[in-house]
Amino acid sequence: MAVALETRVPSLKDKVSPEEWQARVDLAATYRLVHHYGWDDMIFTHISARVPGPEHHFLINPYGLLFDEITASNLVKIDLDGNKVEESPWNVNPAGFTIHSAVHANRDDAHCVIHLHSTDGVAVSAQEQGLLPMDQHSMMLLNDLAYHDYEGVALDLDERERLVHDIGDKNVMLLRNHGTLTCGKSCGDAFLRMYYLERACSMQVRALSGGAKINVANQGVPEKTADIGEKAFDGFLGALAWPALLRMLDRKDPSYRS
Repeated sequence: MAVALETRVPSLKDKVSPEEWQARVDLAATYRLVHHYGWDDMIFTHISARVPGPEHHFLINPYGLLFDEITASNLVKIDLDGNKVEESPWNVNPAGFTIHSAVHANRDDAHCVIHLHSTDGVAVSAQEQGLLPMDQHSMMLLNDLAYHDYEGVALDLDERERLVHDIGDKNVMLLRNHGTLTCGKSCGDAFLRMYYLERACSMQVRALSGGAKINVANQGVPEKTADIGEKAFDGFLGALAWPALLRMLDRKDPSYRS
């Protein structure tokens, strides 16, 4: 379905640098992919990408638009204090600013940050044992997984310090009783980590709901798989799958590029 007229703004393609435009296209694509896989939460949750350059500006969704309405031009550019850098008819989600500004301000390698409230992601985040090493998808993430305790709706800027401490140098995090978060050097890297995390959460929910005893992998296998995952998600899988995902979006609805 094409983007509604009321959500469109004049194209910024010729008004920003080629590097910023590419970041905008990739981020808009990430929003569309989250919608495609059914992980969005109406207008809530958020994905951000750093604008190339020294200013530490980043792009985030216009608060009030559905994820399938996001385009490269209607993304909002803000600074680390939450101020809009360029004029936009939309504001940003205050909770989104809290979470994303914390990561962007403290992790130079986190060019894209994805935070979701998916059904299975929240379900696993609420389970005491967290993500279990019960399948290949979860094992691939073991070395890169962190946890952050729930502190309420993320409106308190003081929480940023604790969130940064908890994620450390990891790129995957379960926000307890809240949802999922991944980051990466590119939108492709962050999305592929989220794809594996969301799949792992869904597999865990289904396996546990079946009531059967869960098979445990042989000793050393989870650690071996985690070592492979740590290397694979750092540029390889994202670069491999990202062009294919964009081709799918272009067949489905290329308006994210506008």
